Amino acid sequence: MRRKVTLAALYAGGFLGPFAGGVTTSMLPELGRDFGVSTQTASYSLTAYLVPFAALMLFSGTLGARWGAARSVMVAYLVYVVSSLGCAIAGDYPGFLVARAVQGGANAFTTPLLLAAIATVTPVERLGRALGLFASLQAAGQTSAPLLGGVAAEVNWRLAFVGVAVVSATLAFAGLPERMRAPQRGASTLRSAWRPSVLKAGWLALVGWACLGGMSVLLALRAQDRFGLTAAERGLVLTGFGVVGLLSARFVGRGIDKIGGRRAVLIGSVAGAVPVALVGTVPWLPAVAVLWASTGVAAQLVLTGVNSLVLSGDSPNRAGAVSVVQSLRFTGAALSPLAFTPLYQVTPWLGFVVPAVLVSGSAVLLLGKGSPRRVDRVGETPGLERDPQ
Repeated sequence: MRRKVTLAALYAGGFLGPFAGGVTTSMLPELGRDFGVSTQTASYSLTAYLVPFAALMLFSGTLGARWGAARSVMVAYLVYVVSSLGCAIAGDYPGFLVARAVQGGANAFTTPLLLAAIATVTPVERLGRALGLFASLQAAGQTSAPLLGGVAAEVNWRLAFVGVAVVSATLAFAGLPERMRAPQRGASTLRSAWRPSVLKAGWLALVGWACLGGMSVLLALRAQDRFGLTAAERGLVLTGFGVVGLLSARFVGRGIDKIGGRRAVLIGSVAGAVPVALVGTVPWLPAVAVLWASTGVAAQLVLTGVNSLVLSGDSPNRAGAVSVVQSLRFTGAALSPLAFTPLYQVTPWLGFVVPAVLVSGSAVLLLGKGSPRRVDRVGETPGLERDPQ
C-alpha cells in the first residue's frame, strides 16, 4: 500500500509543477485589478516562475541527489507550500512576484528528482510508458491550469494558490522510494551531469521545444493576422496541441519501449517539422488547427524520447543529467519567441519554415547515423556516444 501511495505521489508531482506555473494565465485581468497594474505587467507572474525554475535546474538535480533525493523533495514541497500561501496573501505585486519566483525555484528541486525516482523504480523495458504517464500528467497540468485558474478567479483568484498549497503539503509527506533516500555524494557531481552526451540530449530538448511547442506564440499571431480570430478563438486553436499531447503521451511511451529513445526523438523531430512548416503557410483554418494539434504528438515523442535517453543510460547522476536537459528544454521555450518572431515580421512563412528546418536538421545530424540496433541510451547511442568518466 505504501509503495502505491509513493508511486502515485511521483506522478502527482508531475501534474503540480506545470499546473502551478500556468495557473495565472487566465487570471491576469483579476491580478492586475487587485494589484493596480496592467494586464501586461501581471503577465510577468509567468516569467517570475519560469526564470528561476529553468536557471536552477542547471544544477538542482545534482544538488538534490547529493543532499538526498527524498529529503530534498520534501523540503522543496514545504517551500512550495509557504510560497503558495505567500501568493495567496500577498498585499502588493512585488511581494506576489517574489513568492512566484520562490515557487519556481522549489519546482526546480522536484521535477528532476521525481523523474530520476521513476527511472530508479521502473524496469528499463517499461521506462518509456512510465515516462509517458509522467508526461501525460505534466500535459494535464499545463492544459488544465488556465481553466481551473479561471474558475477560481470567478470567486477569488487567491483560492487557486491555497489549493496548490494543500496539494503540496500532501505530497511533501508521501515520500520517495526507499532506495532514493540516501545521499549520493560521490556520484552526484556537476561534471557527471554536464557530460557532452547530456548536453547533446539537452540541445535536442531545447530545439525540440523551441521549434514545436514554442511555436504557439507565432501561431497566435498568424491566427489574428491571417484569420482575424478573437482571443478566445485563438486560445481554442492553441489548446489542440496540449489536448492531443495529453491523450497521446502514454501511447507514445509504450512506443518508445519498442523502438527506443533515439528513434523516437528522430521520428518526432522530422515528423513534427512538417506540420510546423504547414501551419505557417496553409490558408484554411480547420487544416491549421488539425496540423497544430498533431504537433502535440511529435513534441511528446521528442521530449519523452530525450528523457528516456538520459534516464535509461548508465550515468551515475541521473537526477543531475535530466535536470540539465529539462533546464535547456525550458530555455528553448523562452528563446523561441525572441528567435522566430523577427523572422515572422519579415515574412510570416519564414517564421515557421526556419524552425521546421532547425528541429529536423538537428535530429538528423545528431541521431541519424549509426546502426539502429545499438542501445538507445545516452552514453551508448550513436551520435550520443559514451563519455569517458
